[in-house]
Amino acid sequence: MGENAKHIDDSSFETEVLQASGLVLVDFWAEWCGPCRQLGPVLEELAGEMADKVKVVKMNVDKAPHTPSQFGIRSIPTLILFKDGKAIDTKVGGLPKQALQAWLEEKAA
Repeated sequence: MGENAKHIDDSSFETEVLQASGLVLVDFWAEWCGPCRQLGPVLEELAGEMADKVKVVKMNVDKAPHTPSQFGIRSIPTLILFKDGKAIDTKVGGLPKQALQAWLEEKAA
């Protein structure tokens, strides 16, 4: 796994996401989730390619139980896009890179 997407937990969520300016994409995932593992490399690529537009962070729901429940996350992978600390959009399930990139480009515009 690359190092473009930062791993966060309940304690760093506020600093890394809620207090961040601009776009932050949070990937809620878990080791045992097949679609999450498929999505991981795609998000790493996008984190590198779109670093000037969006910050990508990953939150393992098994290691950070508080934050996912705050946002009503029932299935993973769930991607929540935050802008200036507020959730503005959500995608659930694995998506192809082109669809994710188009979504992020649209929100970054």
